Amino acid sequence: MLTKLMIALCMVFVLAVGLLIGYIIRKNVGEKAIGSAETKARNLILDAENRAETIKKEITLEAKEDAHRLRSEAEREVRERRSEIQKSERRLIQKEESIDRKLENVEKKEESIANKEQELIEKNKELDGFLAKQMEELERISGLSVDDAKAILLSNCEKEVRHEASIMIKDIESKAKEEADKRAKEIITGAIQRCAADHVAESTVSVVPLPNDEMKGRIIGREGRNIRSIETLTGVELIIDDTPEAVILSGFDPVRREIARIALEKLIVDGRIHPARIEEMVEKAEREVNNIIKEEGEQATFEVGIHNLHPELIKLLGRLKYRTSYGQNVLKHSVEVAHLAGLMAGELGLDVKLAKRAGLLHDIGKALDHEVEGTHVDIGIDVLKKYKESEMVINGMAAHHGDYEPKSMEAVLIAAADALSAARPGARRETLETYIKRLQKLEDIANTTPGVDKSFAIQAGREIRVIAKPDAVNDEEIVFLAREISKKIESELEYPGQIKVNVVRETRAIDYAK
Repeated sequence: MLTKLMIALCMVFVLAVGLLIGYIIRKNVGEKAIGSAETKARNLILDAENRAETIKKEITLEAKEDAHRLRSEAEREVRERRSEIQKSERRLIQKEESIDRKLENVEKKEESIANKEQELIEKNKELDGFLAKQMEELERISGLSVDDAKAILLSNCEKEVRHEASIMIKDIESKAKEEADKRAKEIITGAIQRCAADHVAESTVSVVPLPNDEMKGRIIGREGRNIRSIETLTGVELIIDDTPEAVILSGFDPVRREIARIALEKLIVDGRIHPARIEEMVEKAEREVNNIIKEEGEQATFEVGIHNLHPELIKLLGRLKYRTSYGQNVLKHSVEVAHLAGLMAGELGLDVKLAKRAGLLHDIGKALDHEVEGTHVDIGIDVLKKYKESEMVINGMAAHHGDYEPKSMEAVLIAAADALSAARPGARRETLETYIKRLQKLEDIANTTPGVDKSFAIQAGREIRVIAKPDAVNDEEIVFLAREISKKIESELEYPGQIKVNVVRETRAIDYAK
């Protein structure tokens, strides 16, 4: 038991000694480690302090350099501004000196002018006195007062001016007459050039075919008695030339020419050609043509639906079958105008019968324009008044060319229908190809004019709508642009009637809301 106690005590002692030794060893090792760490910390602190001192010195040096640089720049700018101020002061001083000198000169000039003005006043007084003495001397010598002398002088001047004015008036009148004659000749020449087309010859001559050339001699007859008889009875000229197997009938009256044609064809078929037979055939041809005229007139009124026309008006309508205008049959044209006017009047709620009646009769004067002097409008007015047509029908007929003011909407429609019928393609013997070329030429004339953006030929070539460039042409210049295009059309294009040039200028601003 004691042994075990001893052993336990020994083990406790050994353990205590081991713990003491371990503690001592650990203490020594920890102190060495702490000392090394403290040394390193002190070294780091010294390095940081040295580095901070270095950075501080560098920053201080840079700040001093920046301050020196800014001070130098400020001093240089101050010097420059001071130099500019000094220059401005010198300039101002020079200007003040110059102004002072100019003021001195102006004062001297004003003083000189005042002196000269005083001298002039004195001289004017002397001249007035001298002139007064001269006038008194002149009145004494001439025995006339100033008013009498003025009256005589004005009278003489008036006589001289009147004489010169009369001479000038005579010169102006003579020049005006010359210009008027020249202008009239130009207008007539231009009208002839525009109208002298193939349809003129076609509408004034008729060709009668012959079975052989021997028939020409029989038509002429012995010593020309047969041809003279035909020409006397029909009023038509027979042209027998080198044209093989044909005789040409020439005359401006289409009805007479048609009578002569029918009579000559009957004579050729009959073969017996002598004055008595000619007279008989001409009478038969007249009756036949009169029947055709009556039938055509009645057919036209029936086709249009117009009744209660005077029989003579129906005959005059029938005569239009043989009348042409620019190659267009006038009777067919009148029927077409009546239909067009009636359709438009119906669409507008106007008097359809009035429009058709005036449209059918609008060219009635052309049936007599070979026999009666005057325009077909004036002839038509007289004819319609003679056969008791209403005032509205007469006005519709009279206003279709703008010679008279329209008094109703129907009269306006007649003019529009007349223009439509005459201007449509093919109405006046103008082929579609020629019609298209004319429209293209019309647009080309407008498009080649400076300031034009684009153009459109409308109303069958009776109007051209021109769009002007708004940045190249202003509102005042479009009048001159329209005039220029009109002149070019007149000089470069041939056309019936007139062409309206409508120039449009428009500025548009476009934006989009997004």
